[in-house]
Amino acid sequence: MKKWIKAARLRTLPLSLAGIILAGFLAAYYGKFDGIIFGLSLLTATLFQILSNFANDYGDGVKGTDNENRIGPARALQSGEITPQQMKKAIYLTAGLSFISAVALVTYSFGFSHLIEILIYLVLGIGAIAAAIKYTVGNKAYGYFGFGDLFVLIFFGLVSVIAGTYLYTHTWDWTLIYPALSIGMLSMAVLNLNNMRDLESDKLSGKNTIPVKLGLDNAKKYHIVLIVLPFFLTQAFIFHHIHSYAQLLFMLPYLFLFLHLVRVIKTRNPKDFDPELKKVAILTLLYAVFFGLGMIG
Repeated sequence: MKKWIKAARLRTLPLSLAGIILAGFLAAYYGKFDGIIFGLSLLTATLFQILSNFANDYGDGVKGTDNENRIGPARALQSGEITPQQMKKAIYLTAGLSFISAVALVTYSFGFSHLIEILIYLVLGIGAIAAAIKYTVGNKAYGYFGFGDLFVLIFFGLVSVIAGTYLYTHTWDWTLIYPALSIGMLSMAVLNLNNMRDLESDKLSGKNTIPVKLGLDNAKKYHIVLIVLPFFLTQAFIFHHIHSYAQLLFMLPYLFLFLHLVRVIKTRNPKDFDPELKKVAILTLLYAVFFGLGMIG
């Protein structure tokens, strides 16, 4: 069991849950919060993230991308703790559980009288499962062509926040694009840190991530945009929903995010990017919580 918990990489969960938690806060702001929807959303997002981690471990493992040149912690296949066949079975099982959880979430939210919405969300669920698997698995894995950032923006940001909030409210608010892009870009920043850390080993393995394509110096400039732009997008959302000074609470985690940027700019040793991964993941979660608290304060 210990090796499977390690392979699930539970430390990645704060990032995947940030958008779901923010959607819950926004639902409360609109007066539509529902504890069951919130619980099922957290469960579904957790299963999607674990599925993604298993698939990532499998895809990079069988391709040989996870090797002795990689700087981060050893993966399950790389270390030999789990065989490819065992991991493949775990992927199938987690994908099935993810889909069941998604179906339970959607049917509870809409009942059986909103068939169009149910179908749209089921397509999104299947898309999330496919995206989690195809990131590194297969000959045309999109993570090897630099499209990982785009899919993180879509599923960690737009789907988690906008589609997540709609599960409660059943109405659209176009201004949700601001917090959705903010969470998505902060999540992209975590992936970018991971890819800057692994730049040299990814280059040798033919994994053409954004940092491999841009080079380290330009990847750092890209990283600055991913951290700074959400700060202004959040203010744009607040501008449309001004009600109290509590809405400025989101600036507290941003103090540490700006300090993080200083460290990234100064870093030359790829190993020094590794501790920043966890920091930005946790700060993204704190951003969601503080932003949400400000909205309902």
